[in-house]
This record gives sequence, structure tokens and C-alpha cells, in this order.
Amino acid sequence: MESESKQNSFIDLLKKGNTSSAAAALGNTGIAIIKGFAAITTGSGAMFASTMHSIADAVNQAFVFAGSVLAEKKPTRRFPTGFGRVINLFCMVAVIVVTVMAYETLLEGFHLLAYPSAESHGFWLNVIVLLLSVTVDGFVLIKATKEIIHETRVEAKGLAIFPQAFKNVGRAAPPTRLVFFEDLVATTGAFLALLAVIVTSLTSFALLDGISTLLIGLLMIGVAFKVGYDNMVGLIGVSAPRDVEDKIAKIIFSNTYVTDIYQMRILQEGRYYHVEGLIELRAGLTLADADDIKFRIRDSLLVESEIADVTIGIIEDNGVKNWNPEPVNP
Repeated sequence: MESESKQNSFIDLLKKGNTSSAAAALGNTGIAIIKGFAAITTGSGAMFASTMHSIADAVNQAFVFAGSVLAEKKPTRRFPTGFGRVINLFCMVAVIVVTVMAYETLLEGFHLLAYPSAESHGFWLNVIVLLLSVTVDGFVLIKATKEIIHETRVEAKGLAIFPQAFKNVGRAAPPTRLVFFEDLVATTGAFLALLAVIVTSLTSFALLDGISTLLIGLLMIGVAFKVGYDNMVGLIGVSAPRDVEDKIAKIIFSNTYVTDIYQMRILQEGRYYHVEGLIELRAGLTLADADDIKFRIRDSLLVESEIADVTIGIIEDNGVKNWNPEPVNP
């Protein structure tokens, strides 16, 4: 019975894992194998660079999916705040992989610039593989975009999801952010590689193969820096975005007995928030009534799926307005 319970628990954790990273890992594994075969067969530098990118994406997103599964584990006595920051560790490993692959890609790009006469062949094989890559990476990018819209609870449909995704990507879960940026670069890189293959096959401008390879390597460096910075901040511990703070404050103030928020701290871990606050209640309440109000507010906050835990203290209204809903200038 115990082993069956553990198995069910593991299956539940898998179901809660980040679906975008799982789909991306599977898709990029298949694409990397096909691209690798095409790169060896045709000798295209741009195809080699695109293969390196797909390998990096597949490894990263497998790591990230594993991290997203572990991050869903419930808090324990030893780890009372849960495992939300585990995903940041896995994303940092993914950043190292991207950086290594980017280095190899840049080396190949410089080599192709130094020796542009290297011939490539198999034009239609390259074109078909790269079109397939654009299709798969584009599908994963759209899925990650929709995941951002879902996680941030933004109302957007059709083409409007793309600008909204760029606007709100900072509020999405770390694995979703990584998949979004990586597949944005992967789709762009596949287009660059396709352009290089077509131009070098139809013209004598052989340098474009090396230039395209260098551009793909630089895009990978950009992703590594952006994702690395975001996850470093997440490991240190970062406060919730202002709109999340305002949303939580609105829920607290929806209780008519609340007169002010004396202080509040919201810590973001992974895609979850830990809320600590001290609220002011209307004067003259009994201790029993004040406790009931506190628990009602706590329960109303915990209804929100992204809020992991809530710790609230209560004091009597001091007559001074402490809560400032306007952003504070640094």
C-alpha cells in the first residue's frame, strides 16, 4: 500500500510539472537528431549551429521539467517553505549547458568566416529539416506563450497573446520563461539558418554561412545571460511584482473590518508566493471576532492557486494610513 501511495504521489507530481518544458524537451530531441544527421550529411555550418542549439534546448528543458516536478513537492518539517527554489537551481544548470553550446557555435562561426570556401550540399535536405524545425519550435513557442497568459491570468486572444506574453513574461514561472526565450531564439535561429542555406546555395556569398552561425551563437549567449540573471535573482529571493501585491492588498481590503495594512511582504519562490502581513482592524472588536476575521482573510488569499502560504498578524487601527498603493521610486 505504501509503495502504491508513493507511486501515485510521483505520478501526481509529474502531472503538475511544467508542460511547456516537457513538450519542448521531446520536440527538440527529435529535431536535434534530424538536424545532426543533416549537418553531417551536408556540411552546412548554419545547420551545425542550429543542431547545437536544439541539443542545448533538449537538455535544458529536460532538466527544467525535472526541476518543475521536484518544485511541486509539499513542504516538509526540514523544508517548511517548500521546494519552489529548486527550479531556479535546475535552470542555472540549463544556463551552463546553453553557454557551452554557444561557445562551440561561436567557434564554428569563426572557423567558417576564416575558411568560407568549405562546400555544403544537400540543399533540399537542409531546407526540409529547417522548415520542420521552424514548425516544431514555433509550435512550442506558441504553447509557451499561451502558458504565460494562463499563469499570469491575462485576458488575451489571437495575435494579442504575443505582445501580452512579452509584457508579462517576468511574472511567469521560471521554466515557462526559459522555454519561451529559448524557443524564441530557436525559431529565429532556424530562420537564420534557412536563409543562410538558401543564399549560399544560390549565390557565391559563402560568408553568410559563418555570419549566420555567429548570430545564432550570440542569440544563445543572450538567452543564457537573461535566464541566468532571472534565476540568480530567484535564488536570492525576490519580492512579488507590484500588480501581484496590489491584487493581494485588494483581497485583504475586501473585508469591511480591515482599515489598513500596517506592513506586508510577499516573497516569490518559483511560481508561488509567500505572504506575510500585519493588518489593522476596526477598533472595538473582541479578540474572538478579530481572530475569525484574520482566518477569513487568510482563507480568501489561499484560494488563489499561486499563493503557497499566508501568515497574518492583526492590530487595532492606529489612525495612521500606512499602506501606499502607489509604486515607490527607487
